[in-house]
Amino acid sequence: MSDAPKTPKTIYLRYFAQLREQSEREQEERVTTAQTYGELYQELKIQYGFTLDLAQIKVAANDRFVALDQPLRAGDEVVFIPPVAGG
Repeated sequence: MSDAPKTPKTIYLRYFAQLREQSEREQEERVTTAQTYGELYQELKIQYGFTLDLAQIKVAANDRFVALDQPLRAGDEVVFIPPVAGG
């Protein structure tokens, strides 16, 4: 692993369902040094007190599902998708 400083990047987030309620916002622009979508979720979980674990979340970036371990890029539009109950 590199000891180089992590470069901050600006990303855009939208929140739905339980995550919207817990963050008390629908969307935000955020500057982060997270390297992956998983790291970003963990950062948000700490800040907003999200109760869902990483294993319960799906993530979409720029309107496509992506893996939590994929690199986060500046300008990404990110949506974390909580489990949805249907009926």
